Amino acid sequence: MRSHLTHLECTACGETYPADRLMTTCPACGKVLFARYDLEAAAKTLTRESLASRPWNLWRYAEIMPVQDARYALTLGEGGTPLLPASRLGKALGYNRLLVKDDGQNPTGSFKARGLCAAVSRAKELGASAVAIPSAGNAAAAMSAYAARAGLDAYVFMPADTPEPMKAECRAYGARVFLVIGLINDCGRVVRAGAEARGWFDVSTLKEPYRAEGKKTMGLELAEQLGWRLPDAIVYPTGGGTGIVGMWKAFDELEQLGLIGSERPRMIVVQSEGCAPIVRAFEQGERHAQLWEGAATVAPGIRVPVAIGDYLILDAVRQSGGTAITVSDEELLEGMRLAATHEGLFVSPEAGAVVAAARLLRERGVLGQDDEVVLFATGAGLKHTDLVTGEYPVLNPDDPDLLAAIDRAYGEPTA
Repeated sequence: MRSHLTHLECTACGETYPADRLMTTCPACGKVLFARYDLEAAAKTLTRESLASRPWNLWRYAEIMPVQDARYALTLGEGGTPLLPASRLGKALGYNRLLVKDDGQNPTGSFKARGLCAAVSRAKELGASAVAIPSAGNAAAAMSAYAARAGLDAYVFMPADTPEPMKAECRAYGARVFLVIGLINDCGRVVRAGAEARGWFDVSTLKEPYRAEGKKTMGLELAEQLGWRLPDAIVYPTGGGTGIVGMWKAFDELEQLGLIGSERPRMIVVQSEGCAPIVRAFEQGERHAQLWEGAATVAPGIRVPVAIGDYLILDAVRQSGGTAITVSDEELLEGMRLAATHEGLFVSPEAGAVVAAARLLRERGVLGQDDEVVLFATGAGLKHTDLVTGEYPVLNPDDPDLLAAIDRAYGEPTA
């Protein structure tokens, strides 16, 4: 189990660079760098048979992961999240074969653990002493946790209205937490200034090569959990888009490794009506998405007004025959409720957006009743309890009409 990383390659201009130094974006054009591997060599040991005995974390795919020295492969038990049949939710939404990939079971409660595990591990290996991130919340929590694990200083910059549990989580891990007036792109401006002046390593979404490598493990796991095939469609909440980009890269690598064929799922982007730059670019036939002015949604993870990897997201959607769709905040909150009441999954508002989108895609005939559809639940709802509102009945256990009071509380008799 060793990495077969060979070099970095720009996804826009094609320039290549050595992989033995800390790098962010392409020096030639400023676009996204991808890690590249000797897949022929990797295929000799990364086999279906060898995987059967490996631990279920990111590093089971070591041959196509970036860390060269296993001593730097940090782990908090990330990856290996369940792929759950969701028959009751599927019936409510109109699907016979609905599955939920529950990435809220990752360390720090979200899929962000995957990307930041890889990014911080590689940053430590290449000599970084401090890492910094602009974040809507979950990525900051993940970076802070892995930085603590690695013994690196962590600098977090997040919008002032970030949910309180995420602020507290970062502080608990020992990160230096700063609240920024503005959105995540404004936080990014602060990080860039500090990285240049103070030498922090910037682990912003797709502004370094290795977060995508961690995120691609979602695609690797999905293929493995389905018996080395892929579903008909993947419905995914999209902000910075590293998950879509990473999975699309994973499928290409898996095919070159001989582990899957050429079939691909339809990749479906979900954004909020209040912040939908990728959806707008898709509908307008553009390859790049313009800044979304006045971004607003209760789902912080998809409140991303501009994405450096916009062209990679849109390429994956179009090449797969997929689409891009928006949902309202009211719809995504209802999606959260449906996942919880039908499947016992208390998911984040971003995951609620995916549930809401699945309903709309079925109603509009974009997806069929018998399509095998995977919804990505990218985060846990426990960080968003403020979105679950309502009055709680208060009971006096000595009340002679106690059972009648219980029946009255919710307007129906109890069983």
